[in-house]
Amino acid sequence: MCSILGIFGLQPGDDVVALRRQALEQSQRQRHRGPDWSGVFVDEGAILVHERLAIVDPAGGAQPLRSADGRLVLAVNGEIYNHRALEQSLEQPYDFQTGSDCEVINALYRQAAETGRTGAWLDRLNGIFAFALWDRERQRYLIARDPIGVCPLYWGHDDAGRLCVASEMKAIAPTCADVAPFPPGHVYDSATGELQRYYDRPWRDHEATRDVAVSPKALREAFEAAVHRQLMCDVPYGVLLSGGLDSSLVAAVAARFARRRIEENDASEAWWPRLHSFAIGLEGSPDLKAAAVAAEALGTVHHGFTYTFEEGLDALPEVIRHIETYDVTTIRASTPMFLLARRIKAMGVKMVLSGEGSDEVFGGYLYFHKAPDAREFHDETIRKLDALHNYDCLRANKSMMAWGVEPRVPFLDVDFLDVAMSMDASHKMVGADGRRRIEKAVLREAFEGYLPESILWRQKEQFSDGVGYGWIDGLKAHAEATVSDRVFAAAASRFPVNPPQSKEAYLYRHLFEQFFPGPACAATVPGGKSIACSSPAAIAWDAAFAHAADPSGRAVAGVHEAAVA
Repeated sequence: MCSILGIFGLQPGDDVVALRRQALEQSQRQRHRGPDWSGVFVDEGAILVHERLAIVDPAGGAQPLRSADGRLVLAVNGEIYNHRALEQSLEQPYDFQTGSDCEVINALYRQAAETGRTGAWLDRLNGIFAFALWDRERQRYLIARDPIGVCPLYWGHDDAGRLCVASEMKAIAPTCADVAPFPPGHVYDSATGELQRYYDRPWRDHEATRDVAVSPKALREAFEAAVHRQLMCDVPYGVLLSGGLDSSLVAAVAARFARRRIEENDASEAWWPRLHSFAIGLEGSPDLKAAAVAAEALGTVHHGFTYTFEEGLDALPEVIRHIETYDVTTIRASTPMFLLARRIKAMGVKMVLSGEGSDEVFGGYLYFHKAPDAREFHDETIRKLDALHNYDCLRANKSMMAWGVEPRVPFLDVDFLDVAMSMDASHKMVGADGRRRIEKAVLREAFEGYLPESILWRQKEQFSDGVGYGWIDGLKAHAEATVSDRVFAAAASRFPVNPPQSKEAYLYRHLFEQFFPGPACAATVPGGKSIACSSPAAIAWDAAFAHAADPSGRAVAGVHEAAVA
């Protein structure tokens, strides 16, 4: 994973030399994402800059990637896990120039452009990506983002009307007054001037899932295949292990495949056969204790790190600058993840697997206990998946990539989603089959025997809770002491876009504004919508949630305190 920056729509009178220099300066603001190498392409119609984090084919694979005839130029941030299968399925020969997994995008585009079948090829990619492709012959460019939005991407227009795209907002916000997130699962084609959704699935409609059952074996095998795909790597890697269900399942499955080299179809021993796991928390935190238990059972080389409240507080400005949001839940959880990424980087690890997405797919948030029926449950999982790019995916990607560590998320693998989301939501509910069960029971039952019972059946903790309750309580106390009543009373006039609803939110918004001033930057954050307790669905399910202003899992009264058996 890396960073990209593109400027398109150059005109004959443009000073290309000055624009190249500007593009390099802009790209430097996101070089933390790709510290291994920088590449630049410039011609009369486009400028592409790439900052590389070398994960696959580290000796080659430098970007922008160019076709043998020089007509196609591609800058990608991401990984294409099924690139070998796609390469073998090509109907037309393509002269690959590197061993990069991303170069298959050029091959697929060329094949589609020459055959006239220009719609379906993007949907064949199984991976996480954001890319800009320049077709010099046709003077055409494509901008696209992966289906869920695991990889960040922003776009906007500069004063001259040129289209600018970048992996992080900080790279183009100073020159683009209309900067905005590029929507996941979409492609922009300059040939038509249209932004189109390329990723859609029947399971988004509850009716398509009605009465569909997925066996524990099928669910387990689909997830095992997702983890196996995502172990594609030529550098040292590890797993994030909080000791909760999701990260522990990722670690357990990864441990079963870690000794073989995925890029060679498991035909040879892995270059780094010992699986390393990483956890962080305040001294005595629930996650650190649970992670140690899981690591012992799985046999990983485990690294449990502690941080102090003061260290977390000191990091807040840098965290907000990197993650580019003022959302309360996201900042609470991003800070320990940011500190952990720095430790991981110091150990020479460049890629980690993480557990994001499971709660959205299986209704793991505690307020899902209140869902009245399968349709409501299913529709809320769709809403949560659609919002992930603003919250958990943003947190995991930007917190880790702040230190050049790539996070991968097997629960959001598109093939796994097709299995897990096709299931009738009635099987996911806590009241399924007339029994009262713990959240995500269908997932836990699929992996019986994989983990210690204390981990497999551990109840949901939000990451910011699990690192130690003193973290959240300390943040709220610090904000109360820092933000005066008088200042907070004027919050709506100072911040008319998504005005902060608490002193903690005001503190984060104040820091965000220092790095990202202006209404366009503020509008990139959907204010308040990450608070599970105030989700429109949650309020409809239980009116008591309307009064829960705190996004901590502990705030879900009557649910967190009383785990179901």
